Amino acid sequence: MPVRQQIFAIIICIIVFAAAIDLVRRRMLREEYSVLWLTTSVVMFALVIKYDWLEALTRFIGASLPTTTLFIGSIVFLMLISVQFSIKISRLTNQMKNMVQDNALLRAELDRLGKGAVRSGVDNSKA
Repeated sequence: MPVRQQIFAIIICIIVFAAAIDLVRRRMLREEYSVLWLTTSVVMFALVIKYDWLEALTRFIGASLPTTTLFIGSIVFLMLISVQFSIKISRLTNQMKNMVQDNALLRAELDRLGKGAVRSGVDNSKA
């Protein structure tokens, strides 16, 4: 890998790593999401420093060029991010469903208690 490309790739790795840490520090990115970003930047850094590892990985997966390996790696990274978000969305959907059901039960109970208070002559509207 030419030195200029290597320097550029190292700078990108450092920027991604520092940005992920800064976003976690400012509580704009949760730790659970930062793991994938930090791991990716460290792996990219290792592959830039040890270019022969990238070439060996390229031969292992049967790709013709190291850039193809990096492209495949980026697709895998995007798939992992998508799976992570899908899991989180599914969990939040279930929580929302449970909260709506609990809210409906509480509202029905409140309505039932309100109707009972009206029948007994208690006026709760002045409270």
